[in-house]
Amino acid sequence: MADFSGNQGNEINEIKRLLWGTIKDDVFRRWAQGFCFSSDEPTALVQNHGGPCAVIAPVQAFILRNIITEPVGNNWREVEQDTQNELLVGAICEILVQAARQNGGRFVLVDTCDSPTATPSPNNDSPTLDHSSVDYIEQPADESCCQKQFHAHLRVLTFENKEEVETFYLQRIYTLQGTYGVLLFLYSVIMTKGVEQIMAEVNDPAEPFIDDTYGYGSQSLINLMLTGRAVGNVWDHEQDVGGLKLLGIDRQSEIGFLAYLEHMRYLEVGSFLKNPKNPVWVLESETHLTVLFSFEKRLVSLETPGEIARRVFRKFDPEGNNFIMSSKLGELLKALDLVSDAEYVKVIMKKLDPENLGIILLNAFLAEFYPDEKTSVPDTFNLYHYNGLPGSCPDGKVCYQEGHAVLLECDIRCVLESNPMLTCLQTKWQNIEIQWQQGVTPSLN
Repeated sequence: MADFSGNQGNEINEIKRLLWGTIKDDVFRRWAQGFCFSSDEPTALVQNHGGPCAVIAPVQAFILRNIITEPVGNNWREVEQDTQNELLVGAICEILVQAARQNGGRFVLVDTCDSPTATPSPNNDSPTLDHSSVDYIEQPADESCCQKQFHAHLRVLTFENKEEVETFYLQRIYTLQGTYGVLLFLYSVIMTKGVEQIMAEVNDPAEPFIDDTYGYGSQSLINLMLTGRAVGNVWDHEQDVGGLKLLGIDRQSEIGFLAYLEHMRYLEVGSFLKNPKNPVWVLESETHLTVLFSFEKRLVSLETPGEIARRVFRKFDPEGNNFIMSSKLGELLKALDLVSDAEYVKVIMKKLDPENLGIILLNAFLAEFYPDEKTSVPDTFNLYHYNGLPGSCPDGKVCYQEGHAVLLECDIRCVLESNPMLTCLQTKWQNIEIQWQQGVTPSLN
């Protein structure tokens, strides 16, 4: 068991400040839940209260990513308890691996003293359980003491590789499923990443990761879970905003991210999150996180040159108007490694802007430089949606909702404020239409 009298104890206090600011008991209680699967959908996690979706939804997304990439049997919607445990631990380890990249690859896990102590086996292989040394948390006299009791009975364990972490969690699956399972995992991610490294990535170190009124997770917390970096923005790379360089996503992510509020220009989701490595996206509404996924892997196939050009074009078209000023044409060509000397730019500018309007249309640009390229995305595909809150699901049952998507030929988008799901998905597929089974559109909230 770790001794908190030194640096590790200080780090736990730093994590408390980073996450909570000032801890409020009612907010803490919302987060006090374990990772438990739905009785109606064996691979879907249940969320008890608003708030912890910032951790539960990313874990769910990695569970689905692993189901898609590594089939679990003939029927992925019917799995046994052992497979459930393996999927949960596998997802959690993937998130920890991302967090460990900038910490020398070491894993630092936070556990409670009420579980059996982990001791190295004689041959220094994976940890084994020592049931002879067990400390139990005394039950708090009233609910207001729960956060004090939780923080008073923590220990820190260090592991050198992913295999040791997997063994540790599979032997202690009850810890993940117990009252503090979500929080213990969250603390482990932060401890593995390192508070100092996290503080160097966030936009505002003084802003806690968890809202002290409603318990919602910040964008930095969501990004940490999805990508391993605690940056506060979802655009690609970094952007200069009023002289400040604000960090964004630095690489194509394993799991994607789409936001309902992007259509209102409150934020900008970059290509690295809109086009992840796997056909799984966390969807963000104003108050909640859910997950969209598909088994159609062509949705995330490698970008074609034309798709890369679309992405780069957007950098010069931040308002999303599908045109840029003619004066930016040379910079665009250079960014795409196309011929960009001054004389050539003049010739192409005259061709793309024959009426001398001072703008270059996206479609005209693509037709000139990528005339024969076909999109890699299929016209039709099936989608599934997950919402972990029983009250937001049909009949109060946490189940995947299936829909059939069609990409229309027209480029005209009809934004329906009454259909947040469609509006959110249109930020990626502008011309998408979806027919949901049972005729009920899933809720983002």
